[in-house]
Amino acid sequence: MKLVLASKNRHKAEEMQAILGGKITLITQDEAGVGDLDVIEDGDTFEENAIKKAVTIMNATGLPCIADDSGLCVDALGGAPGVYTARFAGENATDDENIEKLLAELEGIEKEKRTARFVCVIAVSFPGREPITFRGECEGLILTEKHGENGFGYDPVFFVEQFGKTMAELPADVKNSISHRGCALAKLKIEE
Repeated sequence: MKLVLASKNRHKAEEMQAILGGKITLITQDEAGVGDLDVIEDGDTFEENAIKKAVTIMNATGLPCIADDSGLCVDALGGAPGVYTARFAGENATDDENIEKLLAELEGIEKEKRTARFVCVIAVSFPGREPITFRGECEGLILTEKHGENGFGYDPVFFVEQFGKTMAELPADVKNSISHRGCALAKLKIEE
């Protein structure tokens, strides 16, 4: 089955395809001819944003679409950055700028209170049907400095106690098996 991925994030596309394996083939927005279409993520929840992206791109292409909205929720920050994860330090912030802001906000907070989770909601939209969603979460702690070279986003400061490493230190296959995106995609059930 072929689905259009409602994203321009190359890392996300590669990661999702690796997790899905051969049962579903993702094509990018560019490959579907709507690479210039931007969907404004103005929802209050990951579910709202994922559904909006999936439905918008499906309507633009006429093809089944898959979208995700994901982010980091830090308990000591009341769940922030949440739906603002990618733009925590500003609209065009880099991964490093977002991490710097996160670490500054958590300065002085003890390790036990730096609990956090990555959350991912996958939405799938087919023409003529209501969208369906799948949610996955991965629990961890936010470190005080970066470790590891793999992954992207907040992976270098997100410590997974089960493995004693950050997401950025884990091999891709291990990360994909435990990540929020991996957990959400594992629940993916599509009837053609």
